Amino acid sequence: MRGYAVIVRERVLSLKPGSVRLLLVLMVVIGCSGIGSAACPDGMEEFVNYQLFMGRSTADGSIVNDADWDSFLADIVTPRFPDGLTVLDGRGQWRNSTGVIEKEQSKVLIILAPPGEDAMRLIDEVSGEYKSRFNQESVLKVVEDACVSF
Repeated sequence: MRGYAVIVRERVLSLKPGSVRLLLVLMVVIGCSGIGSAACPDGMEEFVNYQLFMGRSTADGSIVNDADWDSFLADIVTPRFPDGLTVLDGRGQWRNSTGVIEKEQSKVLIILAPPGEDAMRLIDEVSGEYKSRFNQESVLKVVEDACVSF
C-alpha cells in the first residue's frame, strides 16, 4: 500500500471496448516506470512518509486541548516512534458522514520510518487510539515513498 494515499471510497469504471486496449497499454507503461518504488539518489535512504491529519473538535463540541494532545503524544505516539516525528498545527475542513462541512483546527503528525509492515501497524494503532480517545469520526492517513538523508 506504499506510494499513494489510502483509498476511502472505491469506484467502478465502465469502459468502452476500444478503451480497454488503451488502459492495458497505460498499465504496462506505468508498471514499468518505477512508480511506487523509491529509487533514491546516492547518499539518500528509502523511507516511508506517514502523515496523520487529526481534528481537534470532538462530537460533543469540546476541543482536544494542548494538555490532552501533549499527553496523547507522550503516551501513545512517542513510545511507538521514539526516533523522531514532527507535529504541525493546521486548520482544515471536511465533509462529515451526514454531509455537513466541518471546519476545525487540527494536528498534522508526520513520521518518517523505514519501509515495512511494522510501521504501518503502529501508525494504525496511533490513528485508532486517537479516534477512540477523542471520539473522532476519522483520521486522514497519507502514505508516500520518500528519499531522505540525515
